[in-house]
Amino acid sequence: MTNPAAAELIARSNRLGADPKNTNYAGGNTSAKGVETDPVTGEPVELMWVKGSGGDLGTLTESGLAVLRLDRLRALVDVYPGVDREDEMVAAFDYTLHGKGGAAPSIDTAMHGLVDAAHVDHLHPDSGIAIATAADGAELTAQAFGDKVVWVPWRRPGFQLGLDIAAIKRDNPAAIGAILGGHGITAWGDTSEQAEANSLWIIDTAQKFIADNSKAEPFGPALDGYGALVEAERLAKAAALAPVIRGLVSTDKAQVGHFTDADVVLDFLASAEHPRLAALGTSCPDHFLRTKVKPLVLDLPATASIEESIARLDELHTAYRADYQAYYDRNAVEGSPAIRGADPAIVLIPGVGMFSYGANKQTARVAGEFYINAINVMRGAEGLSTYSPIDEAEKFRIEYWALEEAKLARMPKPKPLASRIALVTGAASGIGKAIATRLTAEGACVVIADLDLEKAQAAAAELGNADVAIGVQANVTDEAQVQAAVDAAVLAFGGVDLIVNNAGLSLSKSLLETTVADWDLQHNVMAKGSFLISRAAAKVLIDQKLGGDIIYISSKNSVFAGPNNIAYSATKADQAHQVRLLAAELGEYGVKVNGINPDGVVRGSGIFAGGWGAKRAAVYGVPEEELGAYYAQRTLLKREVLPENVANAVFVLCTSDLSHTTGLHIPVDAGVAAAFLR
Repeated sequence: MTNPAAAELIARSNRLGADPKNTNYAGGNTSAKGVETDPVTGEPVELMWVKGSGGDLGTLTESGLAVLRLDRLRALVDVYPGVDREDEMVAAFDYTLHGKGGAAPSIDTAMHGLVDAAHVDHLHPDSGIAIATAADGAELTAQAFGDKVVWVPWRRPGFQLGLDIAAIKRDNPAAIGAILGGHGITAWGDTSEQAEANSLWIIDTAQKFIADNSKAEPFGPALDGYGALVEAERLAKAAALAPVIRGLVSTDKAQVGHFTDADVVLDFLASAEHPRLAALGTSCPDHFLRTKVKPLVLDLPATASIEESIARLDELHTAYRADYQAYYDRNAVEGSPAIRGADPAIVLIPGVGMFSYGANKQTARVAGEFYINAINVMRGAEGLSTYSPIDEAEKFRIEYWALEEAKLARMPKPKPLASRIALVTGAASGIGKAIATRLTAEGACVVIADLDLEKAQAAAAELGNADVAIGVQANVTDEAQVQAAVDAAVLAFGGVDLIVNNAGLSLSKSLLETTVADWDLQHNVMAKGSFLISRAAAKVLIDQKLGGDIIYISSKNSVFAGPNNIAYSATKADQAHQVRLLAAELGEYGVKVNGINPDGVVRGSGIFAGGWGAKRAAVYGVPEEELGAYYAQRTLLKREVLPENVANAVFVLCTSDLSHTTGLHIPVDAGVAAAFLR
């Protein structure tokens, strides 16, 4: 059963973390102290529950807490070797843990354990960090809070900071908290309710102080030509630039992207001071660990053409990488972790918005959210005074901290398709849905495109949230809708790496029964539709310069001449030859193009459920419900083909194991000799 103190802590943490004005995602930590019976001695023992390393307050559960014995934690003061060796204390926390399980203690554990208060909150609110990063933050803290909040000069998180704040609490009996220079806030209380109230009071008081005392234009006057483009133009330019930018920022390692054109970003980029402020970088450790020390900013007006923007971005990216390498070289010492890559995580485009990047969509999205936090911080600091983040050397000490490196090393190994972005047509059901499901399970971000928007969105929701999959409407016969679907993929995830042409339908009719409308319908959906999707996606693949895969779900019928099937089979033959043609044309860009020839996929198939199954069953003289078994018996392996079998083939084609395979057609038909490729 959860200890009452721990239960109060979880509830308080969830409330605080649910409101972004209080702290950023996965930022800050909270704690509670209480008493339990030691199961070994049967005697009461003082414990502390504290949010563990890497957790998020808004979604914190009991498993995310570290539980420590306070007597042992406080005894560490007697063996503390000094600030030069304080990193050793993190390993020492392991010897203070109580019981099994729980999260790993974070670097801020000492702050919570050494402060003489039953409940402690350490948070990263924009309003508090604005004061913490102002050039005269100490004076502003006194003006805003009086003797209720004490200024603590910047110190890297660790055991010494815990000792500092414990002393602040001891020496300032009227204080309810502290502003941590360059970093955030800490508050405390005798009860959970009091700690929460004190945290919120500091945050709200800081907000009001900034609002009441800020200058009218913290970021300076508007820059001519840098204002936001109208929405349609803005999104079109973003979609055109996104693949190019993703290719640039993936120089060291493939990245997934996130785009936002939030007003706070557009207003910042429209101001005269944005180049100076962006160059100063972020300050709060949580911010720059996600965003890197500073963003790449396009130094052209919103009115610059796409071609001009691309050319300048290429130059700026080269300069950014050189600058980051120089930053690393200036600050690295013996034993520093190796450079983790010199590409930017944040790219700002005036008039358009912000692109943010990470190893997955969530990381990319959160990086963007953190930079918005940083913009809010800069606005507050500039409104009151001058924005003055911690210096470069301190940023480097945190970014390339051995403890941060150890945390990264503990992260699970990426899945095979991590960082890849897939667009699958006709994916709301049947084979397409099975493909989308498999690709998602292997780590890809997936865009489910389907004629029925509601079904596409429902299928995407089954796979996860918008960081995993989205659903879009796409009539693949409509050029505008196809382009809109590709643009949606690009704006959602930064680009596209893997395209699966799966959308299809079939009519089972003899030559004399087949009408021109029947012929045109099937060719429009599958032959023309595949062409339109491939053409729109190929532009993205070429612009990204990251290679990629285009896969056609063709059919055994592309090579097998069966009865009463002329329109469908001729269309599938068209798709099969598109594979060969595109493989020959796109190879120079590193794009592989391959096909899959399924047969007899009855279960879960939208085509078979829509009447095709009944007609094929009639052709072969078997009941419709036995059609799958009939198809299985005519194969060499005597196995029924399922949508998942096709999905497996798609996965194999886009893994590194087949990195040198293009122009191939893989039969997934359980063995149909008449359809053997020759």
